[in-house]
Amino acid sequence: MGSTGFSWKLADHPKLPKGKLVAMIVLDGWGEASPDKYNCIHVAETPTMDSLKNGAPDKWRLVRAHGTAVGLPTEDDMGNSEVGHNALGAGRIYAQGAKLVDLALASGKIYEDEGFNYIKESFATNTLHLIGLMSDGGVHSRLDQLQLLLKGASQRGAKRIRVHVLTDGRDVLDGSSVGFAEILEAELSDLRSKGIDAQVASGGGRMYVTMDRYENDWEVVKRGWDAQVLGEAPHKFKNVVEAIKTLRSAPGANDQYLPPFVIVDDSGKSVGPIVDGDAVVTFNFRADRMTMLAQALEYEKFDKFDRVRVPKIRYAGMLQYDGELKLPSHYLVSPPLIERTSGEYLVHNGVRTFACSETVKFGHVTFFWNGNRSGYFNAELEEYVEIPSDSGITFNVQPKMKALEIGEKTRDAILSGRFDQVRVNIPNGDMVGHTGDVEATVVACKAADEAVKMIIDAVEQVGGIYVVTADHGNAEDMVKRNKKGEPILKDGEVQILTSHTLQPVPIAIGGPGLAAGVKFRKDVPSGGLANVAATVMNLHGFVAPEDYETTLIEVVD
Repeated sequence: MGSTGFSWKLADHPKLPKGKLVAMIVLDGWGEASPDKYNCIHVAETPTMDSLKNGAPDKWRLVRAHGTAVGLPTEDDMGNSEVGHNALGAGRIYAQGAKLVDLALASGKIYEDEGFNYIKESFATNTLHLIGLMSDGGVHSRLDQLQLLLKGASQRGAKRIRVHVLTDGRDVLDGSSVGFAEILEAELSDLRSKGIDAQVASGGGRMYVTMDRYENDWEVVKRGWDAQVLGEAPHKFKNVVEAIKTLRSAPGANDQYLPPFVIVDDSGKSVGPIVDGDAVVTFNFRADRMTMLAQALEYEKFDKFDRVRVPKIRYAGMLQYDGELKLPSHYLVSPPLIERTSGEYLVHNGVRTFACSETVKFGHVTFFWNGNRSGYFNAELEEYVEIPSDSGITFNVQPKMKALEIGEKTRDAILSGRFDQVRVNIPNGDMVGHTGDVEATVVACKAADEAVKMIIDAVEQVGGIYVVTADHGNAEDMVKRNKKGEPILKDGEVQILTSHTLQPVPIAIGGPGLAAGVKFRKDVPSGGLANVAATVMNLHGFVAPEDYETTLIEVVD
């Protein structure tokens, strides 16, 4: 960086040696909660993780993995894998997702930037379409942001607005979609009273319509496309509240899986297909479940399903969902630029790095870890290995996933002597936890523990150091609870929790390479995931950059 006097060179740690292999193990969706039968980590046989927790008290602690610790707006915001791995890799806390959007909406900057001005060109003659998750869950979207965007766009010239809603029931309680629809309908009614033609045009449940991820099932996206773009769906209604109430009344119906519907006028015609010249905004701030729709909306060459009709539109995402693919090319809010991540520093200081996971979390130990950046910093010093995830089944069918394969690849990398750091994500707790299948999640946690053992055994063989942590909670609490912490019952059945949690996550250090006297400090009680980067740099024998969140360890003589 020339004149600023910046240097990638890290100072040597005064007390810790260089040259020890460090294994950085991230258990996905592995929080710490009270032991009960809905804590799958507690129920599962996890001798390896148990031994870390019950071993040396100054080598195990909890760190924060949600809310402000990972750059989210409030302590009510659950962590997620993207912001978690950003924090783990960056060593600093950046405004993220919802918070980034909140700042842009509050300051009005969102309306001054390129993205909004691009879609605004359609306002005078055409329709503005808003597609996204109708929820206050704060994981993928937030209803209040949609409300602000509706107001802001209408004040800046949008005369005809159509909202295409996806019902949640995964990050929020099942059935809450009715209340959200009523709030949205009141907002649109208010706009109509001001002479703006604003209404809901289509909808469906998030897991059945539009919000697939990792190219698991393009049919999900196609169902959404047919309703949103073509204005075609098996169910037709006069308004959104009636639509949701009616579809929810079917046996076994739930918000996540409501079938697609369109809103029609008195003549039975869809009120809001997307046509040439329209503007489209996908208002989710989280990327993973918007990327596939973004491809269908943006790409000229597209072969995943027959789009039938491809309108020439002005399309923008709330954020850019994929920095590598530059997708979408227009977006309303710019991402945090995370520079000087720990991975980049370590590679510049000669640390040979191996990163591995299976498909569903491979991006987390590479792209998100490296500050939302794809590819190698130095291909000669790094190797990233992706193990293909099971496809075409839900993860509770094969709850062991690829944990053992990840363990084996990582063990081999350690024993090869070619690397100074190995970095892995073991996805089971999170991916199986999301299915709500308690028994399968117990199997998942056991498999994850076995993978950790395999890696730690290899670390012991080469005289290395291990760091075991997690990115957020999930598997440790699989039931919805009231304010007293008691399971919530509905019709005599406990309500299963499929989402992430607000729980802290463990971090453990050890291994024969750990210098005598290294222990967790007592003076960083509110430490979070962002403190892990400096900790790992220390274990490699370096002092972290000054602006990094402080290390969690000290060396006592």
